[in-house]
Amino acid sequence: MSTTTSQTPESEGPSRPARLIQNEATTEIPVHLLFRDEPEPRPVPLGPTVVGSRAGSGEQPRFRRPTPAKALPVAQVDPALVERPARVLPGAVGVAAGVCGSAGCAATSWWAGVLPPLVVEALALPASAGAGLGPVQWTAYAGAGALGLFGFGGLARGGTGRAWVLGLFGRYRGTVRRTGLLWVNPLLLRRRVDVRLRHWRSEAMPAADGNGVALRVVALVVWRVRDTARATLGVEDHETYLRECVEAALARVPVETPGAGRGAVEAAGEALTRRVARDAGAIGLEVFSVQPLRVEYAPEVAAAMHRRRIAALDAQQRASVLTSVVDSVEDTVTRLTMRGLVELDDYERKALVKDLTVAFCSGRGEQSP
Repeated sequence: MSTTTSQTPESEGPSRPARLIQNEATTEIPVHLLFRDEPEPRPVPLGPTVVGSRAGSGEQPRFRRPTPAKALPVAQVDPALVERPARVLPGAVGVAAGVCGSAGCAATSWWAGVLPPLVVEALALPASAGAGLGPVQWTAYAGAGALGLFGFGGLARGGTGRAWVLGLFGRYRGTVRRTGLLWVNPLLLRRRVDVRLRHWRSEAMPAADGNGVALRVVALVVWRVRDTARATLGVEDHETYLRECVEAALARVPVETPGAGRGAVEAAGEALTRRVARDAGAIGLEVFSVQPLRVEYAPEVAAAMHRRRIAALDAQQRASVLTSVVDSVEDTVTRLTMRGLVELDDYERKALVKDLTVAFCSGRGEQSP
């Protein structure tokens, strides 16, 4: 392939090198760099790019691919720690076992001859042979007493909105969500958990708006325990964990300043809810909403922001008054000239506009106070 270049006319200036091509940005590119026999590189899909170049260097713009933002890691709990129902029996079984154990202890006492005579007469029992307390009697006492203790000691009352997390020697054995009278193994450690829908009104927590101005926010959190095993055993205190998640979210999500529109407040609430729900979901908590109830400036910036807000309102009012005055002056001058009441040259028009502006501004100033 051959290339041809045209010579620059003498009227336009001195001739330039023949094997150079000139672009619109007055940057010269050698021809041998345009027609190389090297294989073309494999196309790479480009995302949004940032163009950077040094001023006055004559270099071509450099395209740089932006580095994708890394997603924050989510807290993980032991995958095997998942709520499952525990094995419990109806409360009638425990009552029956306790009654049988008590009856066994009474029968052993009668057999040994240690039952008081008044009790024997009241129960209409025959006279005992009085065998005494021997090894057999003590064994019977132990068996009947253990049965009575297990029967009455394992009784528990399940309530609506309450759950029992059971553990044995540090191992999770299940969760009881049933209601009514139940019998649970008395050797198991019980932890009571509230699984009802709950709400928590936080104290004033530090936050910031989109410009970094310090704020104090009071938030309302609606939540409940979804997985009792993770909420009880996966973290030391799930309520403290939730409180700290809300505080961390307020430190990262910008909150609108006092007096912002309803749409901006709802958007901030949705962002807070998503972040807190993601962090608290790892320990079995279900967060429904995190809504800012009261937003105010921090004490160290409250006075300055109050003055700034008053100045902005004052400037807005002045701009509104000035616009109204200009519209009134324009309307007045237009009506006078359109109806032919006066004939004004440029000087007289300017003087009339000046006088009307001063009059209208004075009138508006008297009405403002």
